[in-house]
Amino acid sequence: MDIDPKAIASRDVYRLLIGGVLPRPIAWVSTIAPDGTPNLAPFSFFTVVCENPPTLCVVPARRGSDGGRKDTLVNIEATGEFVVNIVGETLADAMNLSAAAVGPEVDEFAIAGLETTPSVVVRPPRVTLSPVAYECQLDRIVHVGGEVPGAGSLVLGTVVRIHVADEAWDNGRILTDVVRQIGRGSGDDYIRTTDRFRLARPVVAPDGTITIPPLA
Repeated sequence: MDIDPKAIASRDVYRLLIGGVLPRPIAWVSTIAPDGTPNLAPFSFFTVVCENPPTLCVVPARRGSDGGRKDTLVNIEATGEFVVNIVGETLADAMNLSAAAVGPEVDEFAIAGLETTPSVVVRPPRVTLSPVAYECQLDRIVHVGGEVPGAGSLVLGTVVRIHVADEAWDNGRILTDVVRQIGRGSGDDYIRTTDRFRLARPVVAPDGTITIPPLA
């Protein structure tokens, strides 16, 4: 099958993107509006950008109905701050509730029955039960596609504080088996991180020979 994305509907392009690019990690982004209203929403267009400076990116897409900006983007543009909370498997239902399309005056923390914990550097609170959270200050926003439905805004945030639950911490590493992160699949599918396999990185010798070392 050879598909020209310009020849099919935008929604069909979306299905082809999310059906192939998976699993996608979930950024459960907490922000705060200029009037003080907290906001919480999940986004699966999300990843690490670099380690120095530590930078994450999240992409809030324009609403498919009218091309309007989502509250998360509006708040980040206004305040320059956000928190990326990582979703463990036990938080899946709460995360799903927070995805409801409600008005900017509604507190999604309350909808999902979640407690908040004050952040250390930024103003938006973090999800208390989230096993890992990254406080971020806005670096820049790159708008892609203009204001049409389905366009996106690439939000780059510098990580200024990292929170890891004590039980998920092991000498500088985060324990995946404790956090049990989930990811997005296509449609209503979600993916667990409990079924994993390991591959050692290849080593290139000075003469160009490539070998695969034994796993540590």
